[in-house]
Amino acid sequence: MSKENVMEFVKKYTMIIVLLLVTAFFAWKTGGKILLPQNINNLIAQNAYVFVLATGMLLCILTGGNIDLSVGSVVCFVGAVGATLMENKGVNVWVSILVMLLVGLAIGAWQGFWIAFVHVPPFITTLAGMLVFRGLSNVVLNGMTISIKNEMFVNLFGGGADCYIPDLFGNEGFNLTCMIAGVITVTIFVIIQLKGYLTRKSKGYETGSFAALIVKTVVLSAVILWFAYSLSKYKGIPTALVWVLVIVLIYGYITSMTTTGRYFYAVGGNEKATKLSGINTNKVYFLAYANMGLLSALAGMLTIARMTSAQPTYGQNYEMDAIGSCFIGGASAYGGTGTVPGVIVGAVLMGVINLGMSIMGVDANYQKVVKGLVLLAAVIFDVVSKKKSE
Repeated sequence: MSKENVMEFVKKYTMIIVLLLVTAFFAWKTGGKILLPQNINNLIAQNAYVFVLATGMLLCILTGGNIDLSVGSVVCFVGAVGATLMENKGVNVWVSILVMLLVGLAIGAWQGFWIAFVHVPPFITTLAGMLVFRGLSNVVLNGMTISIKNEMFVNLFGGGADCYIPDLFGNEGFNLTCMIAGVITVTIFVIIQLKGYLTRKSKGYETGSFAALIVKTVVLSAVILWFAYSLSKYKGIPTALVWVLVIVLIYGYITSMTTTGRYFYAVGGNEKATKLSGINTNKVYFLAYANMGLLSALAGMLTIARMTSAQPTYGQNYEMDAIGSCFIGGASAYGGTGTVPGVIVGAVLMGVINLGMSIMGVDANYQKVVKGLVLLAAVIFDVVSKKKSE
């Protein structure tokens, strides 16, 4: 590759390179402990809610750098409602799940209404929601903890000892199903990359360096195979990972392949021009926040399943983890820029930093300092890059 191609490659995949370097650093500092299969599994379990919330937060940020400060409180409130229904009221688990999703969607629609149609600033609306639903969580739980004893719910959302996809081949000690799933994923990934390149080339679009494409494909394929191998050596595919993959695939498709998805980018890029082109921008804002409420409900279920309980304190600072993952993953503070894969890279980076510092025994206060500096650096990089392009 030429020097120009190398610079373009580094700029395009900066966060992936940073993620690999940070992982290598913590692997060195922890004597390889962070790469143990059990810690890889912990990384997924501890950050499943971040992946889900960050995906929804991306749509809000795309509309112009807007955020939702209420997601942590909504996670807590939805979890409180679900735990109360299942454990105190004896409601069927499937009915409880449906109610939790509807509650989350209703909250998102409520906030979306004020933001989209009454034009109350998102910051104020969601700040109010953060206070309201944190208070309602305490009301529902009476300030107490409710234990989740329904094993099916706990395992379904990744909190129990059996919350893994069983090996279809009956192997013990090494989950062959997980490894095969990893190989299939890599195969599909390689086909998509090559097909996309050939399609762009045949239509005369800019394709970039083929060598850079090969490097990216080989590196990411190796990471996926190593990841699958690590999980196979532990217990296999966690159900929490299945939920994350479903959300990432659905929203990755929506944002990159559908007209509705492109509307979010258009509104963030130039709202006035988007409105003049005939797009209902109010509807776009409403969809972003209604969707955020729905994904907050799912994150709430993942949270109470992992903790096997519901408490009034759950969900604190979840909004900061989601927002930080988006900006670190390449979403612009001005809106109109960002991708679902980028957000996932940002969330993984945050997770690796948290896990690495925890293994090293770094004080929790210093962990917050590091996370804050990483977030600031990501936003500074975005601002400086935007000024240079102008």
